[in-house]
Amino acid sequence: MLNQGHSPRRSMVGALLLTAFLAVAVGCGSDDVAPNPPTPVPEVGSLGGGTSSVTLPTGVDDSSELSVRPGEVGSVAQEIQGISGWINSDPFTMESLRGKVVLVDFWTYTCVNCIRTMPFLREWQEKYADEGLVIVGVHSPEFQFEEVRENVEAAVEQFQITWPVLQDNEMQTWRAFNNRFWPAKYLIDKDGVIQYTHFGEGAYDETELEIRKLLQEAGATIDGIVANPDSGPTFNEKASSGGIETGQTRELYAGLERNAGSQVPYIIQAEFYALPSGGPILLEDPGNHQNHFLYLHGMWLNGLDGAQHARVTEDLEDYVALKYFGTSVNVVLGSEGEPYRVYLSVDDGPIPLEDRGTDIEESDEGRTFIFVDRERMYRLIESPEYGGHEMKLTSNSDEFAVFAFTFGSYNTGP
Repeated sequence: MLNQGHSPRRSMVGALLLTAFLAVAVGCGSDDVAPNPPTPVPEVGSLGGGTSSVTLPTGVDDSSELSVRPGEVGSVAQEIQGISGWINSDPFTMESLRGKVVLVDFWTYTCVNCIRTMPFLREWQEKYADEGLVIVGVHSPEFQFEEVRENVEAAVEQFQITWPVLQDNEMQTWRAFNNRFWPAKYLIDKDGVIQYTHFGEGAYDETELEIRKLLQEAGATIDGIVANPDSGPTFNEKASSGGIETGQTRELYAGLERNAGSQVPYIIQAEFYALPSGGPILLEDPGNHQNHFLYLHGMWLNGLDGAQHARVTEDLEDYVALKYFGTSVNVVLGSEGEPYRVYLSVDDGPIPLEDRGTDIEESDEGRTFIFVDRERMYRLIESPEYGGHEMKLTSNSDEFAVFAFTFGSYNTGP
């Protein structure tokens, strides 16, 4: 479920979904629905490829007459607000960090774009923490289960995060910075002024040089520390050069709220929207799958933030299907009860060994599956080659809950 501070009003979900569905029903078969050009931070609902970060409305008044708005370069960094939990640290204030160089990193633990930045954050922490750099991870959740402290703590351990992580469950610090993206980085000098920002992935070499510049201005001696010239992995040109049909698949959401807020919904089976949230709906896969959409088959619950399998089955007859383009595929799944298996096929067979993500296992019968034991992102495909394929995910468990799919077009990683 999206945080109420930045989600659509639920009373409007039905009307918005009907409007969006009618638009895509007319537009999917024509040339009138075109993707936005690739951008590091495309808006939710765009069909563009590229290194994407999620954009959300925050309720910030864009008509402000201030010459420098909060969160912009040149403004004094806003104070930390509304934190519900502190991990790796006792509570502190931004004011208490004066004299230090501070890197505020807005993230959420199922965001693949955030996950891709972690190796660089860990490197900066190791190289510069003793020289006066303080990384502050502001964890602003996308889904309701990301508000749970135990889940965030598990992610902090998984990603080997040693810097402070602040649970911004009410999005108050997010809004104080006028932030709109995951991930987002705000680099603050010794006087508490924002001197540099970066939204999305990439530009790691540039960001490190800015860190070094502010550390030197603060009096640190870093001549013996070598800057990393790596700007980030190379994006496969096929992901953005093939047009809407073969370009990298956009991020796909299974919940009603996200479908309501998208210019083009992610699920275009009209029956999915026939009942209010939480209703069991029998759906039939129409076949003839198109890139950029999800297709549900069987009995499903249409939740606000995801779709959940609505019955226990015996023969894996219910499933989620999609046609994707990219080099990597990830899925955010939920597990509130007993752990369960989700079986996966690509082009009607097991995932080829060379294309398997780090969470893929193989059964004695040769079927590829993942074991879902907590609410997190699971890495399904990590292929050396860019291409398009049909994928199915199926489980007999009624715990099977699907929130989002993400895709990549790098030569390595999720």
